[in-house]
Amino acid sequence: MVKLAQADGWDVWCIATPSAVEHFLDLDALAALTGHPVRTGHQRAGQPGLPKAAAVIVAPATYNTINKWAAGIADTYVLTQLAELTGLGLPIAVLPFVNTALAGNRVFLRSVAELRESGVAVLFGEGGFVPHPPRTGGKAMESYPWHRALEAVASAGQGEQFGPNTT
Repeated sequence: MVKLAQADGWDVWCIATPSAVEHFLDLDALAALTGHPVRTGHQRAGQPGLPKAAAVIVAPATYNTINKWAAGIADTYVLTQLAELTGLGLPIAVLPFVNTALAGNRVFLRSVAELRESGVAVLFGEGGFVPHPPRTGGKAMESYPWHRALEAVASAGQGEQFGPNTT
């Protein structure tokens, strides 16, 4: 995702959830790639603030992150930032990463609808992320459609409107 965004001229800054830090990301490699430290928590004294974002991509977005965000739960730095940026109407594209069992949960489907109603481009279903069978996430990641999220936020700069009641 970072390389795709940089190839399109974006200056990429990353914010990571505690789970991503613990289980998935190599923070040093990501910082080297972006040229910026990965933010994992609130700004500390003396730490420079994040620049004003032109757009946000949330990917891969887990079941938990999507449900908490849609419910207004801001118990992590990432969720606090998402709550604020959603309220500002900033272009946000979210690319879920869930299996078919989680995707079929009514709570998840309500969360997707809520985020869309709030103006977030949720790239779920045909043309975005299509859920995979349980326990096949590793294989599904091989064809994860990172480019779809980038296309969604790039189109915002070409006249597509983001904000409440748009996607």
